[in-house]
Amino acid sequence: MSRRTPRVFTALLAAAALTLGGCAEQAADPTPAAGGGSPAASFPATVGDLTLEKRPEKIVSLSAAATEMLFAIGAGPQVTAVDDQSNYPPEVPKSDISSFQPNAEAIAGRAPDLVVLSDDRNKIVDQLTKLKIPVFQTPAAKTLDDTYRQLTELGTLTGHPAEAADLTTRMKDDIAKLVKDLPQRSTKLTYFHELGPEFYTATSATFIGSLYALAGLENIADPSDADGKAAGYPQLSQEVIIKADPDLIFLSDTKCCQQTPETVKARSGWADLKAVKNNQVIALDDDIASRWGPRVVDHVRAIVDAVAKVPA
Repeated sequence: MSRRTPRVFTALLAAAALTLGGCAEQAADPTPAAGGGSPAASFPATVGDLTLEKRPEKIVSLSAAATEMLFAIGAGPQVTAVDDQSNYPPEVPKSDISSFQPNAEAIAGRAPDLVVLSDDRNKIVDQLTKLKIPVFQTPAAKTLDDTYRQLTELGTLTGHPAEAADLTTRMKDDIAKLVKDLPQRSTKLTYFHELGPEFYTATSATFIGSLYALAGLENIADPSDADGKAAGYPQLSQEVIIKADPDLIFLSDTKCCQQTPETVKARSGWADLKAVKNNQVIALDDDIASRWGPRVVDHVRAIVDAVAKVPA
C-alpha cells in the first residue's frame, strides 16, 4: 500500500467486523481446482448474499490485503488484475485500477467473474452489481478472527477451502508460539505505534492495537481516544508522547516518510526517551504493518522480537 493520508488510512482500517452469514446449496464440482484445489471445494458456493455458480477464473482484487490473502490460499492463478496499491507478492498482475477512486468501466473491461474489494468507494458495489459482476467485500479487520474469517470465505468462493483452512491453522499456531515464551513482567511495557511523522497512531481498539495486546503491551494512545471520537486513530501531540515516555516505539512510516531510529532521535526532546536511549525504536515494513492479511504473523514476530530484547 502506498502511503496513506491519515484520513484515508483511517477509512481503510477503521471498519466493523464482518457480519456475513447464510447457507449454501452445495453441489459437487467435477472440475478439480487448478494448482492443488481440494476435493472439498464445491459449487455453487455461497458466502452471505453472494453465490457463485462456478469457480471464478478472472478475479480482480481492489484490496491489497485481499490480494495477499488470495495468493496465500492458492487462488493467485485465478487473479487476473489487482489495484494500484497491491504490491505483494511480487508476481501480482499489477494494473492502474485505483482502489481509492474505482472506475466501473475500467474494472468491467477486465471481464471479471469476481471482484474483491474492501471499501465501497464511489458506490462501486452498486455500479458493478448493475453490470452483473459479482462483488465480495472484505472490510478492514478489527480482530484476528476477522482475518481468519475472510480467509475462510475467500477459500470457499475461489474453490480453495482446504488451503484456507490450513493457512488459518498455521497462522494461529505460529502466533501462539510467538507469544507463548515472552517473559513475565510485573509491569507492562508501554509503546507508541507511529502511523506518520504527524504523530497519528492506533489505539488498542484497532486491529493494529490488538496485535500489540497479544504481547502484553500497554498503548500510550488509549487515553487520548477514550471517547472514541477518533475512531481508534488519534493524533497525539509531541508533548503527550514525551510525557508518556514509552518503552518501545514502532515506526510504520519508514517507506512513505523515511522515518528511522535516527530521525526519531533527532526530533526535539526525543533523544531522552527510554525507547530511544535503549535502542528500542523499531522500524517496521509499512505495508505489513497496515494490512490484515497473512503477513500479520510477521508483524507479531517483529513485536515479540522487540519485547524479548527488553530486560524483564
